[in-house]
Amino acid sequence: MSALDPTADVVTLTRALVDLPSESGQEERIADAVEDALHRLPHLAVDRVGNSVIARTGPGHGERVLIAGHLDTVPAAGNLPSRLADGRIHGLGACDMKGGVAVALRLAATVPEPVRDVTYVFYECEEVEGERNGLGRIAAARPGLLEEAGLAILMEPSDAGVEAGCQGILTADIVVRGARAHTARAWQGTNAAHKAGEVLQRLDAHVPQRVVIDGLEFREGLSAVAVRAGVAGNVVPDECVVTVNCRFAPSRSAQQAEAYVRGLFPEYEVRVTEVVGGALPHLDRVGSLVAALGCKPRAKLGWTDVARFAALGVPALNYGPGDPSLAHTAGEYVPVAHLLRCEERLRAWLR
Repeated sequence: MSALDPTADVVTLTRALVDLPSESGQEERIADAVEDALHRLPHLAVDRVGNSVIARTGPGHGERVLIAGHLDTVPAAGNLPSRLADGRIHGLGACDMKGGVAVALRLAATVPEPVRDVTYVFYECEEVEGERNGLGRIAAARPGLLEEAGLAILMEPSDAGVEAGCQGILTADIVVRGARAHTARAWQGTNAAHKAGEVLQRLDAHVPQRVVIDGLEFREGLSAVAVRAGVAGNVVPDECVVTVNCRFAPSRSAQQAEAYVRGLFPEYEVRVTEVVGGALPHLDRVGSLVAALGCKPRAKLGWTDVARFAALGVPALNYGPGDPSLAHTAGEYVPVAHLLRCEERLRAWLR
């Protein structure tokens, strides 16, 4: 097990975390290191669920906040080990989101007497299918632990600014039917791939809505992401499946988003394969924190685990170092200035 020093400066700590490989499903080594580091801090009570680690300060302030960051990364792309150059830490997960985890670990170690009770959560399997997500496992194994927080901060990369709420996600297959025939006698069949052109034209002509909530603009999207047809090179396909991805504003429920997409393609079979609601910004409930962080909030264009907290009735926001557009790229990095800014502002708020 590699030792972590959570009291080290945030640059050193970020690089140490990056240099601990932790692809989704393989977080045991980094979870062991985080758990060991937190166990050495007498002001924290430490618990573990799978490869997720929870640390809590003692009660006493009548208000509890939760600061969370995921430990896993996508697979490596020749971007290990870490390196420091031009004021940036480069390496797998530096942006998404080991920089944010480093900030949270530093705070857990160096703010022993915060003015509000704090629960720190370092969790597994954020980058993969939802049923493996560490927050879900914690909610099932420790009922009430997440819900006791009055608000949650997710250390998602947000350019060291506040991104409030998040979009919902819907994925669906639109099925176009035809009739098989030998391609030498194509006129005897009906080519489903050709008929799917109407679906693609409808998608191309679709104008996504822009929805303003709490003064923040959420831009919706509806895109074809895959087209599948054909069983052999000499067979007219009798089925073509167009997979669409819909990003919808949090003002729509999952059920409303599904009805919306089905309504755009009423004459086709629509198989919804995934639908997950988003999260409203709740600036009325997190406004004091936003003000303390000194940021002008933006809408989160994408889905994050703030939606999981919203489903539990806990208002949450995204606040972390790094440019979210660099997440999952081979050249991802986190600016040192972002790390220092996030640590400084959260430290001031906790004190």
